[in-house]
Amino acid sequence: MPRAPRRRATTYPISSRRFKVHVKDLGRPPREVDSFTAFWDSMPRLLAADSLRAVVRAIAGARRAGKPVVFAFGAHVVKTGLSPTLIALMRARFVTALATNGASGIHDFELAYHGATSEDVGAVLADGEFGMSRETGAGVFRALRQGRRKGWGYGRALGEFLLASRYPHRHLSVFAAAAELGLPLTVHVALGTDTLAQHPGMDGALVGEMSMRDFRTVQGVVARLGDGGVFLNVGSSVILPEVFLKALSLSRNLGHDVRNFTTVDLDMIRHYRPHENVLKRPVLAGGASYALTGHHEITLPLLAQALVLGLGDRP
Repeated sequence: MPRAPRRRATTYPISSRRFKVHVKDLGRPPREVDSFTAFWDSMPRLLAADSLRAVVRAIAGARRAGKPVVFAFGAHVVKTGLSPTLIALMRARFVTALATNGASGIHDFELAYHGATSEDVGAVLADGEFGMSRETGAGVFRALRQGRRKGWGYGRALGEFLLASRYPHRHLSVFAAAAELGLPLTVHVALGTDTLAQHPGMDGALVGEMSMRDFRTVQGVVARLGDGGVFLNVGSSVILPEVFLKALSLSRNLGHDVRNFTTVDLDMIRHYRPHENVLKRPVLAGGASYALTGHHEITLPLLAQALVLGLGDRP
């Protein structure tokens, strides 16, 4: 039965209340001289700061257990100057497999070849010059043709080509580093979305075949994520979340028990597909997910520094 209305509001003892924030969770003020570890420990044990710690622990745990840590990234990661950071994580085996889109290969190639990338689109679009640099198209298509004959996919073909080149900045190439380290790096192209589609040498059959080979590769990696692996979606709002969902579905269809793993979406703003296809649907059968919202050029170095210092191995 409904309670009779009161004439006066009632109160209760604060000791009987449940709280979300406690003194022990509060952050510490900054100090003039400090270490990164002290800074890390000074962050509040709440919300995104605690999610960041949980992601670091998950990656460190996957590394100890020999489980995959898949770094799926959009081209913005390369364009914001994070190639050296990502390569360091690859060399330390905090990243064991990578997946990306076609634009990342373009920017990675241009950095290795020319030491610069990311043109001013507005300044050249009116004249039809956007994306029409000769060397970019010629170099990438040459790499793909050579790799096709060897049975490689898009990512390895471009990586092996850059690794064998004499380009002055090839040491900054994520693709070359993956080839050197023997890590799978897959490229998933949406035909017509990359500037390479404009080039006279564009071969849709070649690009499609190489990208499809890479889908089979990433599906094999996703099949091993269960019981401790980590999948990070870093800056891809559509293509890689969709690729991940299909790779996961096919893996389970083939009988792989892909459950109890961690998914992470790391981007500047929240998007529908990463939320549904990375954070929500994949872990309904078991697992954990974390959304870290912020600029890649800030959040990824924080994540990397914590991993390199072994902060994920602490309780």
